[in-house]
Amino acid sequence: MAEPPVILIANGPNLNMLGVRDPAHYGTRSLADIEAACEERARVLGLEIDFRQSNQEGDLVTWIQEARGAHDGVILNAGAYTHTSIAVLDALQICDVPVLEVHLSNIFRRDAFRHHSYVSLAADGVICGLGARGYLLALDAIAALIGDDETG
Repeated sequence: MAEPPVILIANGPNLNMLGVRDPAHYGTRSLADIEAACEERARVLGLEIDFRQSNQEGDLVTWIQEARGAHDGVILNAGAYTHTSIAVLDALQICDVPVLEVHLSNIFRRDAFRHHSYVSLAADGVICGLGARGYLLALDAIAALIGDDETG
């Protein structure tokens, strides 16, 4: 029996504070709630997830580098590093697996500095503004990318 594809879901700074931090922008669900929902969706899709969070830029870079040999895809919510980190961009550009960028809020309806994303330069797709549901949609999309499903 073939092993299920493994998807890294990496979360950047302050996402550990979901449910407490600015619910008007980020909703009331905790990161643990999002992880549980992702586990369930992954099971339905025949995927396995490796769900992580760090407030440290270097952790994200290392995880993305390691994904090249250990994961079949990456879903990344880089938080504020989206707008500042060339190091994350560099890691994504050598990742060599499908990458989807996720944001809970619509970054284009927020502060002007949030409109630029280094992550987008390396991502196969971007989902923003749909709250926690964005992670589930990203799982659907990455399953299609891995399966090379042109109809999805």
